[in-house]
Amino acid sequence: MVEAVVFDLDGVLVDSEHLWSEVREALARERGGRWHPRAEADMMGMSSTEWSRYMHDVIGLEDAPAQINEDVVRAMQERYEQHLPVIDGAVEAVRRLAAVYPLALASSANRPLIDTVLRETGLGEVFEATVSSEEVARGKPSPDVYLEAATRLGREPARCVAVEDSTNGMLSAHAAGMKVITIPNVRYPPAAEALALADRVLPAITELGSETVGSVR
Repeated sequence: MVEAVVFDLDGVLVDSEHLWSEVREALARERGGRWHPRAEADMMGMSSTEWSRYMHDVIGLEDAPAQINEDVVRAMQERYEQHLPVIDGAVEAVRRLAAVYPLALASSANRPLIDTVLRETGLGEVFEATVSSEEVARGKPSPDVYLEAATRLGREPARCVAVEDSTNGMLSAHAAGMKVITIPNVRYPPAAEALALADRVLPAITELGSETVGSVR
């Protein structure tokens, strides 16, 4: 029986994955890094510690990882101040489920960006727990962020359903022992082997409701 729902943020509630890509690529090219076509897919789901180290070690930026992290987050905040790309129907879907289940957020985004989205959407009061992967040992696809979300909710992971959009997100939630509802990211389609792990696949978050969650076994 499902007792709680855990949402991802980027790609599920806000259409922001391409913004991360644009900001990181611009920084890499500006500072003489070696950007490559797989870079964004490699970093998707990583914690800030992991992707900033990747930008330093693999992309070749000379700045310290902590400085890279700070610069990217600042640029993302500026993008959000210009326009917060909330996915149509996302706020309503979260509120629908909050009327039935306790909710948590398990995100790879940095804490300041999570807090900005929750404040601007008015969803801060809806989530009983929120976790950034910078607050756990490892980012997605490791299960840490989902396990921590379940812990903060006081629920067993097997009693939780995760709502995800990406390959690494699905792998993370599945590894944590959660059921997974997937709304595939159109810009960055999940790998077939990850999609095969999903318990339900929906075309859009507007289709997400308590009946869908309750039907997952």
